[in-house]
Amino acid sequence: MSPAAGAAGAPERVLVRGPNWLGDLVMATPAFRALRAGLPRAHLTLQLREGLEPLLAGAPWFDAVETLEGGGLRARWREARRLRRRRFDLALCLPDSWSAALRLRAVGARRLVGHGRHARGLMLDLALPLPRAVGGRVLLPRERHALGLVEALGCPARGTALELHVTEAEEARAARALAEAGLDPGLPLATLAPGASYGPAKLWPAAGFARVADALAAAGARIALVGAAREAPLVARVARAMRAPAADLAGRLDLGALKALLRRSSLLVCNDAGARHVAVALGTPCVMLLGPTSLAKTSLNLERVRVLVHDVGCRPCYHRVCPVDHRCMRGLAPERVIESALAAWRGRAPRSAPSGTVPATAPIDYPAGP
Repeated sequence: MSPAAGAAGAPERVLVRGPNWLGDLVMATPAFRALRAGLPRAHLTLQLREGLEPLLAGAPWFDAVETLEGGGLRARWREARRLRRRRFDLALCLPDSWSAALRLRAVGARRLVGHGRHARGLMLDLALPLPRAVGGRVLLPRERHALGLVEALGCPARGTALELHVTEAEEARAARALAEAGLDPGLPLATLAPGASYGPAKLWPAAGFARVADALAAAGARIALVGAAREAPLVARVARAMRAPAADLAGRLDLGALKALLRRSSLLVCNDAGARHVAVALGTPCVMLLGPTSLAKTSLNLERVRVLVHDVGCRPCYHRVCPVDHRCMRGLAPERVIESALAAWRGRAPRSAPSGTVPATAPIDYPAGP
């Protein structure tokens, strides 16, 4: 009998608390796929941070999506009382935070399952151990992190490939945004995402993105620049530094339209941020610039990702703001990035690949010398 099953059999009502970060949510899609396959008759509800809901639009795994209540204790108590009425048999906690476990415990599900570290495991009915931390961080691929919980419920994995879906409405919104920005939606498109919500330590300089965009434009690409609304000043700096024209779409796309834009793109150039995982899930080749973080937590699904690293002694540090001179990112020469971007552009495949079919290994491109 699997841990998910009690005396009455498999759970009928399941609540899944999704990850808080965009990239982590995409990397949880193999677990969602396995959960639905393992519990085909259960009613599955996904709980997400506000704004992430469009990312899973069109996906077949969940019967309902709930948005986390914002605000203080009163709002959280209201949320718990509302969800208690659903009488969940099982709650699955993907974030490793105390607050996420506490909020699920307040929902009153018969069983609460998650990863247990230190005393947090005391709040869980089934606490799975995490691998030994390295430097205080558990460097486990996020796909495996989520899949481990689902497999413990007796749901066998259905592969580790990332999977997203794009609706017709999302396609229409992306095409409209391109047309309003003066780009023919049918022309070959290269997309650049110069931001990163994690913090400025992950950002490659805007001037470098501008040089890469100009090189791609000279090779025949139409250029789209994307980012969240708060990243609009950064995206505008890239656009101003370019010689070629570009569509500045910062703040003009929701996550659904971003999916559609990246699916129709022939290339994405980005920092180590959420757009990279969306592109991978949709089969779009990607050149990714890795700075203060480790690839160990995102080491799967790299077949179409060119990872560029300027290795220095202080990385990975996981600082959100670099306390020194940002050497890991400033040391990435624009010429290296341009070379990789042009190679990916020239080798691009037709943009008709279905989602969720990307193989999962690729080498890291470390520089040969200083």
